[in-house]
Amino acid sequence: MSTVHQQDHQDRPARLTVGVVGAGRVGPALAASLRLAGHRPVAVSGVSDASRRRAEALLPGVPVVPPAEVLQRADLVLLTVPDDVLPALVTGLAETGAVRPGQLLVHTSGRYGAKVLDPALRAGALPLALHPAMTFTGTAVDVQRLAGCSFGVTAPEELRLAAQALVIEMGGEPEWISEENRPLYHAALALGANHLVTLVAQAMELLRTAGVEAPDRMLGPLLGAALDNALRSGDAALTGPVARGDAGTVAAHLAELREHAPAAVAGYVAMARATADRALAHGLLKPELAENLLGALADGTGSDDTDGTDGPTGTEGNDR
Repeated sequence: MSTVHQQDHQDRPARLTVGVVGAGRVGPALAASLRLAGHRPVAVSGVSDASRRRAEALLPGVPVVPPAEVLQRADLVLLTVPDDVLPALVTGLAETGAVRPGQLLVHTSGRYGAKVLDPALRAGALPLALHPAMTFTGTAVDVQRLAGCSFGVTAPEELRLAAQALVIEMGGEPEWISEENRPLYHAALALGANHLVTLVAQAMELLRTAGVEAPDRMLGPLLGAALDNALRSGDAALTGPVARGDAGTVAAHLAELREHAPAAVAGYVAMARATADRALAHGLLKPELAENLLGALADGTGSDDTDGTDGPTGTEGNDR
């Protein structure tokens, strides 16, 4: 039975031909997942040697061609280019006549909704914004990680079912984001994911400086538990010297950072102030302990301005 079903799956005609403009880390992985769903990648564009190697690894046998030729060959085109490049790319493709009526044009930018595709829409294309809320490596592991991944989806009402179907076929879960909320949605993801990488990398460097031989092994269980607690309980999961109002410990931290890692001081102070705001607002930090804590943080930056008027702790007016 298994063999017959596999053969039927392999022999069935592909529903859509798929093209990728921009063979960065995202596009080839999405196209590879669509291939698993029965679609047929037919063309990819990429300029750098790295992008060409990535395309060959994830989409073997798929030719690398110029962007206009990708659109000529494909029913479904994934525009997987940097955010700042996307508007000019869409305008250029539309103005040169590369866009075909009825063609599904999908971008994966978190920042933009469907309106950035308006030039292509006027040329008859069907615009979809499908942003996977996932960090990509550019390897085959990305295809596996798409299973259960949320996609921020923005599309015209008449294309919502098509958008939903494509996300589900890639193994994802659609989350509808309104056009006006796309920048806020993307800022939230960048704050949570991109800044997390910076924080973890800094913590690993500091642990190595402190003599820890395997900082990744030390941080793994701790950060895993912290993330799980935060996702389950939000601000109630806050722990540590800032949430406790332990000003002496915070002052000691800052003294060590100034000596061993001065570049990390500003980040520590900014996150400590944000943590203090949230801890105080949620009743975790006692108000009588907040003043000394904020004083220690102000001393850490050489500022004596702790009398800002914005925010629950009066810290919003300080330089961050």
